[in-house]
Amino acid sequence: MISLTPRAAERIRAMQKESSAEDRPLRVLVESGGCSGLQYGMSFDEQRAEDTLLESEGVAIVMDAASLAYLQGSRIDFDDGLQGKGFEIQNPNAQSTCGCGKSFN
Repeated sequence: MISLTPRAAERIRAMQKESSAEDRPLRVLVESGGCSGLQYGMSFDEQRAEDTLLESEGVAIVMDAASLAYLQGSRIDFDDGLQGKGFEIQNPNAQSTCGCGKSFN
């Protein structure tokens, strides 16, 4: 399961509205790249036949099987404070992360 904090869910709903994507779920994925080997990605996308559909804080989330395996048990937060980094994924499966928090291995 992937969970969103209330703050992250609020920001995602606002972004969906701003981009006229209210009818599309949030895709959370892992792909090759970044300074640690793998990086996180998020976008509003259509659900595909092979996707798993999840829900957290009223937000629909779709993930492919490989991304779900890497992110199982993760929590997504949003920080827009003075030192805020935007969306932050707290991944219990990451062995190490880079300084920017956007990539891991």
